[in-house]
Amino acid sequence: MCGVIGFSGVTPCVTSIFNGLKRLEYRGYDSSGIAVMADQRISVVKSKGKLNQLEPLLASLPADACVGMGHTRWATHGAPSTENAHPHSDEGISIIHNGILENYKELKIKLLEEGVSFLSETDSEVVVHLLRAELRLVHDVRKALLNVIGKLEGAYALGVMTQHEPGVIYVVKNASPIVLGIGHNENFFASDVLALLPHTNRFIFPEDGELARIVPDGVEVWDFFGKKLDKEIVSLNQEEARADKGGYRHYMLKEIHEQPAVLANTIERLVDLEAGEVRGELTGLCKLDLAAVRKIHIVACGTAFYAGLMGRYQIESFARLPVDCELASEFRYRNPCLDRSTLVIAVTQSGETADTLACIKHAKKAGCQTFALCNVLYSSVPRESDVTLYMEAGPEIGVASTKAFTSMVLNFFLMSLELARLRGVRSPEGMERALEALRILPNQVSSLMSLEARISELAGELFESGHCLFLGRGHFYPVALEGALKLKEISYIHAEGYAAGELKHGPIALIDKNMPVIAIINTCQDFEKTLSNLEEIHAREGQLIVVGQDKDRRLEDLCRYMIPCPVSPEPALQALLNVIPLQMFAYFMALHRGTDVDQPRNLAKSVTVE
Repeated sequence: MCGVIGFSGVTPCVTSIFNGLKRLEYRGYDSSGIAVMADQRISVVKSKGKLNQLEPLLASLPADACVGMGHTRWATHGAPSTENAHPHSDEGISIIHNGILENYKELKIKLLEEGVSFLSETDSEVVVHLLRAELRLVHDVRKALLNVIGKLEGAYALGVMTQHEPGVIYVVKNASPIVLGIGHNENFFASDVLALLPHTNRFIFPEDGELARIVPDGVEVWDFFGKKLDKEIVSLNQEEARADKGGYRHYMLKEIHEQPAVLANTIERLVDLEAGEVRGELTGLCKLDLAAVRKIHIVACGTAFYAGLMGRYQIESFARLPVDCELASEFRYRNPCLDRSTLVIAVTQSGETADTLACIKHAKKAGCQTFALCNVLYSSVPRESDVTLYMEAGPEIGVASTKAFTSMVLNFFLMSLELARLRGVRSPEGMERALEALRILPNQVSSLMSLEARISELAGELFESGHCLFLGRGHFYPVALEGALKLKEISYIHAEGYAAGELKHGPIALIDKNMPVIAIINTCQDFEKTLSNLEEIHAREGQLIVVGQDKDRRLEDLCRYMIPCPVSPEPALQALLNVIPLQMFAYFMALHRGTDVDQPRNLAKSVTVE
């Protein structure tokens, strides 16, 4: 959600802060601001809207400022506005905040009774006024800040500057992501490492309940009880260039085209095709006590949840273990039956999804074993989990996930094969078929890139549609859900995904000549049953678009438009192939409608609040 960044150094920082905010744009935001300190005076600029509206205001900031903080806000408390934008300041104090303060109303009422005036509708502003009151009593910023922290409830990452300590930034982490960057005569903090890669590849990852003091020549960290901590500095080898558009018009289009390479790299890393084995030690599954596992819960949100649904099919099919896949935002609140015999698998691209992180913490308290499937090194969910399998898909900047989704599906497929081996239930014939599917997968995905012109033409005919249905059966049902999600995320068209067998149980009432229906169908699974559903749509004059096997006369006779896909011997990998044309369809529909493809309205890439 909100993006935060801060610098304390010996060289001017305004441009660096602004450029860092640009690298955090993918998180989603509706206002922004920067605060810097020069000559013991804090200067602030803020603006509603995108960063291009903030940029002209930078000229009013002191050019020689060497310490400062920036913020991109995704509105929670209070509408998107300049007044509600961060930083919030008062009497030589300035703060930025990512997260939600759950008890801010009680704190605000008390402050109002004491005569404090508020300039915004946000929960965050209470921190400024609480700190100002503490500093009148305790003339030590760190001690005053620790006193304030003791009054706060909820999730918060805070950056704090005061005129009491020029050149110093304090950073607080509690259930919201923060990373500290270590440089030469300059040190930093940010929401994630991507914002700091131009400056350093050395990082400290604070835990919840920790406070840091950043100055040009060093970083100190304490816990909330005031105990000083010795933190490990981690060096990351990430290529900064992989986070740019690479000549593509949008990050999303680039990330669609990166999928052949990402999937090929995953197969090369995790599978020995010559030996016919998954490199089990790299999956991390061997570190678990699988003999004790009787049931698996997969928890995730959004696109990751749909990948988890596909993982459920794969694990049950190959490893013969019962699997539930649940929305992370619902999992804890139904009081699930959990114990040591339950393995909880958390799926998250960012590793910071608040609901998913809360599920892992809940599962650990219940004695479960925990496993994370994640794309971001050293993020919160992997640090909380017993074992992590990193996807290594590279930075995904587009809010609408593409390569991360297909990477999740492939990793689940490989995990399922390894689970089957470890449990002694692997079928030799099934393994041979799986290996053949893996050998041809990258080339099959590459061949799909040639569909761009065809899908763009289809989008040109349909982009004025107000609604769209997606249908699929078995492994293709989650594909239908994911296709609908992609379309609604970036084109703002109302779209719903349904299991094809549920068509007659309600959705068929919507079918008429104005309703586009996208059906995912291949001969490898339940073809005849789904074909009957398509006959029902055709009989009601629905605009039928089929994603499936090319040159099938029965399909061609029924549909208005055919999007051909290569055929995989594995249903799970067939589903992976079928989702890629749907990603393209959503992209070109958004392009024709003129929406913001990479930063769709109201959405955030990393959802760090519940």
